[in-house]
Amino acid sequence: MKFKLIVIFLFLTVISLAQSKGTVTGILTDRELNNEPLPFANVLIKGTSRAVVTDETGKYTISIEPGTYTIQFSFLGYENIEEKIEVKAGETLTLNKALGSGSYQLQDVVIQNTTSREKETALLLEQKKAVEIKQSIGAQEMSRKGVSDVEEGLTKITGITKVGSRGLFVRGLEDRYNNLLINNLAVPSNNPFKKIIPLDLIPTDVVSIIETYKTFNPNIYGDFAGATFNLVTLTKPTKSITKVTVGAGYTTNNNLSDFYTSPNVNTTKGFFGFSGSDRNLPSVFGSQPYPPVTLSSSGAVNNFKSGFDIEKSKSPLNTSLGFLHAEKFNIKEAKFSYLLSLNFDNSYTFRTGADRTLQAGNSIEYSNNFRKTTYDYKTNISSIIGLNYSTDRLNLSSTLLYLKSTDSQIQDQLGYQNNQKDVTNYLIRTNQLDESDYLNGQLFGEYQLTSDKKHSVKAGGSLAKTAYNQPDRNSYTGSQVSETEINTSYGGNNFLRQYLDIKSKLFSSAFFEYNYQFGKDHKLSIGYNGNHNFTVSKYRFIQTIIDPNNTGSTNFVMNPFEIDSQITADLLAYKIDYQESSNANWKAKLDETINAGYANLFYKFSEKFDMNAGIRFENYDRLTKYKEIGSWDQKYKKRKSSDLYFLPSINVRYALTDKSNLRFASSLTYTKPVIMESFPISLVNPDGTVFQGNPFIENSKNINVDFKYEVFPTSKEMLAVGVFGKSIDKPIERTFVANPGTTILSFLNSDKATLYGVEAEVILDLTRISDALKDFSWGFNTSIMQTKVTVPSTVISPSGDLSQSIETHKTRELQGASKWLINSDLKYQFDMNKNWSNTISAVYSVFGKRIYSVGTAGIDHIYELPVSKLDLVWTSKISEHFDLKLSADNILNPSTKLEVGKNSKDTFIESSRIIQDYKKGVGFSFSLGYTF
Repeated sequence: MKFKLIVIFLFLTVISLAQSKGTVTGILTDRELNNEPLPFANVLIKGTSRAVVTDETGKYTISIEPGTYTIQFSFLGYENIEEKIEVKAGETLTLNKALGSGSYQLQDVVIQNTTSREKETALLLEQKKAVEIKQSIGAQEMSRKGVSDVEEGLTKITGITKVGSRGLFVRGLEDRYNNLLINNLAVPSNNPFKKIIPLDLIPTDVVSIIETYKTFNPNIYGDFAGATFNLVTLTKPTKSITKVTVGAGYTTNNNLSDFYTSPNVNTTKGFFGFSGSDRNLPSVFGSQPYPPVTLSSSGAVNNFKSGFDIEKSKSPLNTSLGFLHAEKFNIKEAKFSYLLSLNFDNSYTFRTGADRTLQAGNSIEYSNNFRKTTYDYKTNISSIIGLNYSTDRLNLSSTLLYLKSTDSQIQDQLGYQNNQKDVTNYLIRTNQLDESDYLNGQLFGEYQLTSDKKHSVKAGGSLAKTAYNQPDRNSYTGSQVSETEINTSYGGNNFLRQYLDIKSKLFSSAFFEYNYQFGKDHKLSIGYNGNHNFTVSKYRFIQTIIDPNNTGSTNFVMNPFEIDSQITADLLAYKIDYQESSNANWKAKLDETINAGYANLFYKFSEKFDMNAGIRFENYDRLTKYKEIGSWDQKYKKRKSSDLYFLPSINVRYALTDKSNLRFASSLTYTKPVIMESFPISLVNPDGTVFQGNPFIENSKNINVDFKYEVFPTSKEMLAVGVFGKSIDKPIERTFVANPGTTILSFLNSDKATLYGVEAEVILDLTRISDALKDFSWGFNTSIMQTKVTVPSTVISPSGDLSQSIETHKTRELQGASKWLINSDLKYQFDMNKNWSNTISAVYSVFGKRIYSVGTAGIDHIYELPVSKLDLVWTSKISEHFDLKLSADNILNPSTKLEVGKNSKDTFIESSRIIQDYKKGVGFSFSLGYTF
């Protein structure tokens, strides 16, 4: 409580630093167009960082400390106007100006004055005029809100929340229902357990705009239900820039505390996340697991570069490094620009809390009851190179994106397993590295076929390769006597090594679109887009076995910090050997292809009424090849699905007034599963739990309807209220089966799902409440939703068998859907002096209780409980060269909990319904940037 009061006190103290200011306001007009209002012109107070852009009515307003200044008005291709002004405290100075082309040539002002879609006012105007229901967030707003990565930026959009490491939820629907484009091109995920790339890997410095489509359009892929995000990378920087950023962070209970790591983390390679090669499967085991290889004595000792040891130290501070360089110049009549960005960050995270599984019978009780403690060292590297070449009729861009992320984890599960309640010191220790590499090259452009720009084409293509690995995921079990003493034994699955390798060998994507503009405001688009993905998985096991010559005891006492020396001695003494123990189903293949053609018509019936209607024909093919556990000689089983989708859509906008719209949208779409949801693989965890993909999952089919009212009181404000509904045929859902000794997490198709809800958004300039609040603005958005799922009488299991559904409830809510969610932010902007501007933002989010996994065999669902998140961000432009960001993250530090519901068919006999829980800690960080 004291901590929260301190934060509130600091926030109020900063606010009190604001001096009494004066205001400069006025309207800019276009002298070349009979003094019509001139929107998006630049207004700058020279010698300060205070600058604004005129709204769609040409109006501007700047608040600044008293003093004498020079104000500058500029617009692309127009003359600059400067005038000296005197600003007095508490007074408003009105200054109207008209800009004309004068004698300036366009090339003289290209670099200094470029109107940008990245600005909040420009994006609000674009949203107001767009026919489809689309929201965007630009570089300016993300910078203002202290947003450092794309995923965090998207949470500022109505109905979107970030849920820990599980990604983005849109309108309460989880990651499965989202899709991602980069520069209008389909891209693969770097993690097969996620539908899209974890967007916290992409820094906002390299993004111009993030477009969020909440209604379907024929030019985006038919895999649409929650939202489609289109990241427009920054290939045409508004100015030349070189910037270096450094940062550090501290999280309570995470940093400067006792921390376990794998030894290879504490090397230079390990620090930057490049130690994965040291954990690869030794080449002596060959490219195939059969016949199995056995290594004894020195052969076993010399071939493995990683082991079971752990190290204990104090976790240092989290760190981040960034470099950005962008340049632009003219080549005769053409313009050329390039951008290079390199970023690195790392973090030390500590989690501890309950970790339980259930078993059903005459009553429901714990099967496993552990206290789980995890130590994660995570690294992220991102790099992007962007090139752009443009002339009056050609705009050609290329990007090369590389992402690398690692998570080196030591996990302890201490308690009892398999309902053996009399053994409470049973320890399972897992040493795991998750590693992903992602490389994507893109080439895209647009060409005006005619000088009047009524006929144009745009096209693009990309090639990507991804790799997701868990090299040498090793584990052991025993009875923990103390931190340095564990009773254990060889044999069974103890001291097991697992090697998981999932690669997208080739992901290709392309699009082509022809546009014809006719009449005053009409456009017809005809195009193609498609992609192809080929993924291969390999899953191998190396087991520690008793050597045939060993007739002694296999039990021993070990020090977990010196296990490898014990194992080495036993290998050299021929007490144990290493042997391949992989199954015949060790390898699987997935081949996916999407080809689609579409037509899209934008037609403006009048100044008030316009429509976007279109049709998309999309063919989706999926071929899965896999083997079942059994004979090594069996042929690959094939599971093939092919669907041709007819996907019409309509978006209608009716302007009630110059400042308000009514919108309606309806469409047919589908949802395909996340790769691992349909991949024929069973991943076995050391505690006996299993993740099992289901290759017999079918795509869902969706009917989507949206209706929205929105009003834009000013260029900086918006009020919107909308209702939406969806009908989903065969929704894909996560389920669990609690068997004695194991819990299987898998996926299935339900019968039908319906959902409907309302969402609202407010962006308010608090000046309308009081002039004393003129430096404050408030944003708020919320979604409220109801869902209902009808459970089928039979389901297809991962083995392909048709069986009776064992779900506990025959009707229920949709898995993964929250009934409500709230996002809000409060911004305060003030200046310390002419050169020092500041913005403080308080950002809050919370989501409602939702089903995490569907209950079976008489057990109620497992629910994810609400989590409230409050962040405080202070961004400061100290001078022309320095900028500073301070942030307090997760101030409320709530518990993240999974809980079994209270509506099980059988009696729940345990004292707590909590299945998992942990706290993240409160984070404090700073970053300092220097612009050359």
